Amino acid sequence: MTDVEDGHPRRLPAELDHVIVLVHGELDQAAAAYQALGFYLTPRGHHSLGSSNNLAIFNNNYLELLGYEPGKKQQRPEQWHDPKGLSGIVWRCPDPARAQLNASHAGVTAETPLDFVRPVETGAGTFDAAFTVLHLPKLGFDYGRTFFCHHKTPELVWRPEWQTHPNGVQNISEFVLCGDDPRSALGLFERMFGPGLLKEIPGGYGFDAAEARVVALTREAAAQRYGADAPLPEPGKTQMIGLGFKTASIAQAQAALQAGGVPFTATDGRLRVGPSSSFGVVIEFSE
Repeated sequence: MTDVEDGHPRRLPAELDHVIVLVHGELDQAAAAYQALGFYLTPRGHHSLGSSNNLAIFNNNYLELLGYEPGKKQQRPEQWHDPKGLSGIVWRCPDPARAQLNASHAGVTAETPLDFVRPVETGAGTFDAAFTVLHLPKLGFDYGRTFFCHHKTPELVWRPEWQTHPNGVQNISEFVLCGDDPRSALGLFERMFGPGLLKEIPGGYGFDAAEARVVALTREAAAQRYGADAPLPEPGKTQMIGLGFKTASIAQAQAALQAGGVPFTATDGRLRVGPSSSFGVVIEFSE
């Protein structure tokens, strides 16, 4: 298969790699909260750029709790401008050069690719998980960011010992934005991944992204779906608000939440956890 189609670079497919929950200097508290939700978290990781994280690794994507440890906030101050909460949607990228061509063809000015590492301890020793990221401009939403992530060492991220969770989660299944103009909220992604990407859904628009679906809802639709748990943006603002997770067993997810002492609502075959229990993110579990 050629990388050129109709004289233009063949677009990379829209495939969710991971999501970011920004927790600032509260990594310990965030890790405890997500463990109470039934996620198995990796040991604390430390990027060569100064930030730190804990991850929940699934079959084909993962969740990142991103923050900083004491004394390290100023190493990358630009990362901490957004409030705590759902703050990043990251795309799988097998080829950074091709991603740059796609961005250029879409009329998007991407930042210079950034390389960094994160040491990972394994039973065979400590090795550097290595990445290249390509940040895209913030278009269509007011908080958070989006970028391509190329994994040079995927075997140091998707490790089998990290992929089994007490809540039975297998993958992130949904990423939810909310704002007054759902189509515009997803406009950048349609430019990047091709016309016809977006499909109208009740209360907004959405598109498939490998194992997940990305949706943008109006404030009214989000309020109807999540009820009192809806973390609605300020009027006139668009932001990332919610995550869905596919679990092997709703009963298993419910047992994990009960064991963690996390309040939840059961509705329409889903379990919903409000943002007060998950650092500003409304979370749903479904089979």
